[in-house]
Amino acid sequence: MRGRALAVGLAAGAAGTALMTAWQEVAQRARRGGDADDGATDPAWEDAPAPAQVARRLLAPLRIDPPPTWIQPLTHAMHWGYGTAWGVGYAVAAGGSRSDALRRGLALGTAVWAASYAQLVPLGIYEPPWRYPPNELALDLSYHLVYGVGVAGAHAALA
Repeated sequence: MRGRALAVGLAAGAAGTALMTAWQEVAQRARRGGDADDGATDPAWEDAPAPAQVARRLLAPLRIDPPPTWIQPLTHAMHWGYGTAWGVGYAVAAGGSRSDALRRGLALGTAVWAASYAQLVPLGIYEPPWRYPPNELALDLSYHLVYGVGVAGAHAALA
């Protein structure tokens, strides 16, 4: 992969991740009735978001057991790293194409959503999708569709 294509992939992945993060925050605030999450409660690993739980497992072979205060930084690092990496993968697959960005973005978002279950269910971090209510699955899918469209749109603009 050439340097420009790598840079475009990284930028597209970051753009998609930013849009997904913004949509997640809007949706979570709406579910809380408009209140911002002030983070006043002490974090606990059993309640940690999936990205932090994955990071903790990746650190285990190094005999590093991060304290709960690492939950938020690990969540952000894994979320942004994973989203950016998928952007690079998208750039490789799309090449210099700018056509059908919406269709490609929806396909990417769906693929990333499905991959999350394929990866996290065997790790015991997620339940199988049929154990979640349809509205929870739809919301989770919406996050990933926003991500995919953001990646594809940014790629089309930058390619």
